[in-house]
Amino acid sequence: MRESEIRNKCKEWDQEHLLQFYAELSENEQEELLSQIQETDFSILTSLGDETISQRGEIAPIDAVSLEEIQTKKEEFRELGLEEIRKGHVGAVLLAGGMGTRLGSSHPKGMFNIGETRTVYIFQRLIENMMEVVNEAEVFIPLFIMTSEKNHEETCSFFKEHDFFGYPEQKVYFFRQKMAPATDWDGKILLEKKNRLATSPNGNGGWFSSMADAGLLQELDRIGIEWLNVFAVDNVLQKIADPVFIGAVKKAGMVSGSKVVAKAEPTERVGVLCLEDGKPSIVEYYELSEEMTYALDKNGKLLYNYGVILNYLFRVDTLKDIMNQHLPVHVVKKKIPYIDKNGTCVSPEEPNGYKFEELVLDMIHMMDNCLAFEVERDREFAPVKNATGKDSVDSARELLKKNGIEI
Repeated sequence: MRESEIRNKCKEWDQEHLLQFYAELSENEQEELLSQIQETDFSILTSLGDETISQRGEIAPIDAVSLEEIQTKKEEFRELGLEEIRKGHVGAVLLAGGMGTRLGSSHPKGMFNIGETRTVYIFQRLIENMMEVVNEAEVFIPLFIMTSEKNHEETCSFFKEHDFFGYPEQKVYFFRQKMAPATDWDGKILLEKKNRLATSPNGNGGWFSSMADAGLLQELDRIGIEWLNVFAVDNVLQKIADPVFIGAVKKAGMVSGSKVVAKAEPTERVGVLCLEDGKPSIVEYYELSEEMTYALDKNGKLLYNYGVILNYLFRVDTLKDIMNQHLPVHVVKKKIPYIDKNGTCVSPEEPNGYKFEELVLDMIHMMDNCLAFEVERDREFAPVKNATGKDSVDSARELLKKNGIEI
């Protein structure tokens, strides 16, 4: 009966080819394939072929808490933030579903060693950053780590093998990111193996719904967490659960906050925090007109000056309110390994299909307000995205050393 239902589902969505090798599979492999097809949300395929160009609303610059203002109110912000942390109101969410492919590694990105004279894993560096706040507040902050189907077991094992780098195991929660199918140019879902669909993590915007699916919202309520600081795995210099940041957002009475850096140049390729129709929004650099890109305020500073670094603070009650609203699905062209109709494995050298992603930046536009909180680029922004060149292992190492961190 179940096989019949799955075949009907595939027929309805014109994906009958997914069962082309079914008769060749063992009973266990057949069950794995049927289960995966049953669990896969095919409705995401409706995002394909939508050629409607997303029209932006009215874009305007957003005010930010500048470095100068933060300096004058730093201790007030810090005490407010520390109070929230000590009350157990703050949790941290590490987005770690990716692999280190661009760094030449076949392991989870957080396992990459960025050390020169000693071993320093990216995960280790982030825990060390958290420990600075833990030592100051004298309490451990619950840490929620989002993995993916691709790296969950290896990530969990890695943390256990390294005794969680000194962090209490009972304060760390792992949860899997949702997966989305990958398709060819014609919208046909690709097969990774004869008994397995080609899938990929559904983008960093699915982090809160993935927490909900894992049953962690009940844990947030049990602990009493009111704020979640969400951050990416690849910025090895960032401050996590930063009490000054938390205090500033709370003091401003806002439901969210975003750490930002002043652009290095007007045309820097970063998402810029702005207002769109009066609500916070992140606008990509290519969406700004030339006039907006170079526009200056009365003090000679760029009007659209603040680039996001994927370090956000959200109120949990607001996240719950928006959870059932659908985020935009971004369709991206990617190189996707697959098996062809003869069952031969193919590793393309050029993009050969589409992946589907939801992005955390779209969550910002669902907020009523967002505090732009400026940080010093050289002190809090050392992304490890590439093996060499800009935002690379080498540039991150130099910034770590510049900040007196032994690697």
